Formats: sequence, C-alpha cells, structure tokens
Amino acid sequence: MILTGLAPDPRRPDYRLIEVDRGRFASVPAESLAGLDLVVGREIGPLVLERLQELADLEAAHRAALRALARRAHARFDLRRRLLQKQHPPAAVDGALDRLAAAGLLNDAQFARDFAAAKARRGRGPARLVRDLQSQGVDRRIAEDAVRTSLAAEGVDPEQAVRALAEKRARQLAGLPAPVRKRRLVAFLVRRGFGGAEVRAVVEGLAS
Repeated sequence: MILTGLAPDPRRPDYRLIEVDRGRFASVPAESLAGLDLVVGREIGPLVLERLQELADLEAAHRAALRALARRAHARFDLRRRLLQKQHPPAAVDGALDRLAAAGLLNDAQFARDFAAAKARRGRGPARLVRDLQSQGVDRRIAEDAVRTSLAAEGVDPEQAVRALAEKRARQLAGLPAPVRKRRLVAFLVRRGFGGAEVRAVVEGLAS
C-alpha cells in the first residue's frame, strides 16, 4: 500500500488527512503521526499501517461517541456498550472514552446527579433511581451519592413525594374493594421506587 496523500485537514488544522492508494484513509491528529516516518509516494510498512489503522479506529469511535453525547448524556458503561454494538474495536472505544473523560465530557458522577434530578422531578423514588442508574453501569456508591445529592438540591422530600403520589393514585383506584386497592397502591409505589415503613403507613391510611 502506497501513501498517496498527507495534508492538513481543512476542517481541523491540527489533523492530517491521510490518503492511501489514492483513496481517503483517515483524518488523525498530526501529533499522533510523529515517528512514523510517513513519506508521500512510499510504501507503508505493515507495522506503520497497523498503527495508522489503530489511529483511524480511535478517531471513528471518538466521533461516534461525540454524536451519541450530542443526542443525550450517557454513563460510560452504557456508551461503551453502544459503541461496541456498532462494531467499533474495544481498544478504540476505550481510548475514545478516556479522551472524552479527560476533556470533561464523560463523567459518571455528573451524569448520575443530572439523571436523578430530572427523574425525581417526575416522581421516581430513591430506590428506583438507584436501580435505573445501576442498569446503565453506574457504580452503586456513585448512584446512591448522586440520588441523595440530587434530591436535596431539588428540595424533594421522599416522604412527601410518596404521599403525594399515593394520594393521586388512591383517587384513581377509589372504586375498587379495599384489599385490591391496597395491593395495587403498594405495587404502584414500589414500581416508582418507594418502599419501607413510609409506604406501608401511607397505604394503610389511604387504602383502608
């Protein structure tokens, strides 16, 4: 394979457009090419070609990750899973995620806080929030800390939140027999992520 082009990328001056056998190969950071001894018109050795492919894979994974983050925030584990599903090589994916983390664009703690705050405003309880974060690969300790921090920042009192939800749901179930109403009310609150003594007390008061 012959290197037939090596020029600045018009869209990113610190990148170089690489052309191999007169076809576009990749656009990669200029600094990453140091020491590869690339000369236009010369054949590319196997080891150099392998390195160029690694750089190209890294850039492709990085661009895909940026597009995903532009659509919505992701936890690292979830974003990694999505990139692997799109057939990006694992090493390239990990390198791309490391780059995003170093740039402050991928942070599980911040993601967890933002996620918990948004979902808490929509009536999800602490247990549900922690489960949802864990399902996206967020460490349990980080998830629990984020939920506590976000609920406090949003001024959400779990006891008040569960009572408000329970009262609204109880009105919807008003025509059912008390035992059925009680079971459905408990199931509803558990799905929303509430549990424990406060749920039992609220349900007993509303479904009796």
